[in-house]
Amino acid sequence: MSVEFKDEWTQEEYLRAKKEREGEGRKVLLIDTIAKPIEGADTTLFNPFVIKEYPPGTVLLFYCDTGKETKERLPEFRKRFPDKICISLRGGRGYWRKNLRA
Repeated sequence: MSVEFKDEWTQEEYLRAKKEREGEGRKVLLIDTIAKPIEGADTTLFNPFVIKEYPPGTVLLFYCDTGKETKERLPEFRKRFPDKICISLRGGRGYWRKNLRA
């Protein structure tokens, strides 16, 4: 079952999409906008210069503490990275369940 490219993904949607998309050869990155990595998750610190180097079609899942700020900033992210797919993590870092794995 494919995950849509919508404004927000839950942790479950992210884990499913990561497995599906990376199986297709597309990167799915969990982008840390608050300099607080999620324990047990492979996160990438927000760095526009590095992010621009990823290939077109890369999925960028941005997170903050609650998910509210990154959802509000989606238009900015989409303008800054027009060849990437930008999504916000619903509930942010605060709703991440450590025991839920791919």
